[in-house]
Amino acid sequence: MRPELIRATDLLQKKDAAAVNEALELLQNTVYAFSMKVCGHAEDAEDTAQEVFVRSLPHLAKITEPKALAVWLYKVARNRCWRMRRKGSDAPAQMLSLSELTPVESELSQLLKDPNPSAETLLTRAEQNQCLQDAVLKLPPPYRMVLVLHDVEDLDTEQIAQVLGVGQGTVRVRLHRARLHLRKLLAAADRKAADVAGLGNKAAPEAGSGRRRRTVGVRAQPEACLEIFANLSEYMDGRVAEPRCEQIREHIEGCRPCVAFLGDLRRAIDRCRSLETPCAPETDRTLRLLLTEEYLRMVDQRGDAVRSSPA
Repeated sequence: MRPELIRATDLLQKKDAAAVNEALELLQNTVYAFSMKVCGHAEDAEDTAQEVFVRSLPHLAKITEPKALAVWLYKVARNRCWRMRRKGSDAPAQMLSLSELTPVESELSQLLKDPNPSAETLLTRAEQNQCLQDAVLKLPPPYRMVLVLHDVEDLDTEQIAQVLGVGQGTVRVRLHRARLHLRKLLAAADRKAADVAGLGNKAAPEAGSGRRRRTVGVRAQPEACLEIFANLSEYMDGRVAEPRCEQIREHIEGCRPCVAFLGDLRRAIDRCRSLETPCAPETDRTLRLLLTEEYLRMVDQRGDAVRSSPA
């Protein structure tokens, strides 16, 4: 969970105008950044942040626990983002199948070679961030939402299930497929950046042209490799129980393609966790002061009601 949400929860309990104003600003920036990551439009993100706080104010006065605040805040923001979602997005609407995300033999062969300089070394930090944001926005919406909530906003599976109103198993399936798809998108972007810089590899000969060559180890135990690829997120997130975890570990350690693919997937996830979005522009001070006053008024009324209730 983002530390801003923990701090905001503490500040809201102080019942002090300055503390509440700071808490509302932290929460607003969180909602704005989240909206930018899943929708990609600054105007929509600003409108979402404003509407979420106007609607959430009565509930904020009742919430005293950061996890409850996170679930409520992201649920309202998610609903608003989906209503405001613009047409014409590059993201496909269809569901992702595991088979289309599993690496083919040529891709595994390339991963086993000495890598070219990646986009991370070829692009500036701002360009890297934009490349990552573009890749995230190309994910189908249900997968994009889970990926952002888990790997960027740092919510756990149970919280995400509550935000989205789906089962935890569904969350885990979507998360893994979103990660696999993001890896493919980032790999394609890295290759393009390398080609532009003149550092790309020459295309490998197509199958059947000249003497056919086979990369040693690439097709070793294919069925076992496919099973590993299908469970990598569960393994990396520590959700595989022993002895199955040990079996996966032993296979990966003895399989060069699985080692290479696991490393590439981990790099994609780490890049996703570094996704940055600009903070919300300075909001109307008058509006924030009004919201602060209204919040404190509701807290006082709630306290009066508790004191006046019969023992």
